[in-house]
Amino acid sequence: MATGICDNLLLAVWLSAKSKVVVAPAMDLDMYQHPTFKKNMAYLASIGVEIIEAESGELASGLEGEGRLAEPETIVQYLKNIDVEQDFFRKIVLINAGPTYEHLDPVRFIGNHSSGKMGIAIAEEIAKRGGSVNLVLGPTDIRPQNPHIQVINVMSADEMHAACIDFFKQSDIAILSAAVSDYKPKIKSDQKIKKQTDHIALELVKTPDILAKFGQLKKENQILVGFALETENEIENAKIKLKKKNLDFIVLNSMRDKGAGFGKDTNKITIIDKSEKVLEFATKSKKMVAVDIADHIITKLK
Repeated sequence: MATGICDNLLLAVWLSAKSKVVVAPAMDLDMYQHPTFKKNMAYLASIGVEIIEAESGELASGLEGEGRLAEPETIVQYLKNIDVEQDFFRKIVLINAGPTYEHLDPVRFIGNHSSGKMGIAIAEEIAKRGGSVNLVLGPTDIRPQNPHIQVINVMSADEMHAACIDFFKQSDIAILSAAVSDYKPKIKSDQKIKKQTDHIALELVKTPDILAKFGQLKKENQILVGFALETENEIENAKIKLKKKNLDFIVLNSMRDKGAGFGKDTNKITIIDKSEKVLEFATKSKKMVAVDIADHIITKLK
């Protein structure tokens, strides 16, 4: 490819191609490290060929190291991202997602049913469109597929607060979709609490309000997006939260809407902005809801 030798169909296609070209090399360790190969790959990259680097692992020769073909899922994900408009390019985006767990003792906790699917879908969409995404993720088994998303795993509201604060200062956009516990036990037992009496009194104290804190810290050039999950007086409650916490817009979910709620693959949202303009969306997959949210952010950036 680098020398233009055209003695087979593949090379004929390459030399005739007017589209973007992606190369995923695979070879033995010593070959992959050879200066000739490195020089040719650097040249191809310099003329616009995109390279999916080989991965490390056991090779056919029995050696261990770089040279394995990238996993098919990695290649497919890379190709999916190629022709998408990069409208979040050079934007640093903080997203939090999932639940938090507040431990009573080493084995029990207060939590909620959030899966993190919505926040992860938003992270995937923005990363696909060129954003540099820091995802602060509560305890969930779901993980983003895009390798360019930086994931910071946390457990409690305090841990999520600390991680988010670290990233917020450098972020252009913050999207707080996590279902953070509002309260935590005042005292956490070091040992498992035994069943000794018919009743137990549990004293709770407030956890840090991350969204309110960011509303206070927000600079003029930052965009802050919050989420509201409501069960009654949805629009009114969301508008109060929007103003009280100094948000640019809020994404409202109602537990009463069919297809919305924790753990589902679909969602139904309403977006309310500072001017109290209300945009209602139909029930969609969370991936498509993420597109709607990302598009709305872009309108704010413009």
